[in-house]
Amino acid sequence: MIAARPHKLSMSELKLRRLHEHNQRLMEDLNRPRMRVSEASASLIRYCRQSRDHLVPSVWGTVKKGEDPYAPPSPGCSCAIM
Repeated sequence: MIAARPHKLSMSELKLRRLHEHNQRLMEDLNRPRMRVSEASASLIRYCRQSRDHLVPSVWGTVKKGEDPYAPPSPGCSCAIM
């Protein structure tokens, strides 16, 4: 017995389906929450001023080795290698 093939879509039906999917994506983009550029910029500036960056010592000063997450591990490490 030969299995029945599903209905083959015509070219116009395929184009309509693609247009509908594209329209859905555009609607999702339209409904995405937005923020003004000025608000985003102010938020970024505020974050940069409040968050200490250990990689910019000219702005924040030198960092103690105990506080520096980028410092190489000390030679007296109590690590066990298995």
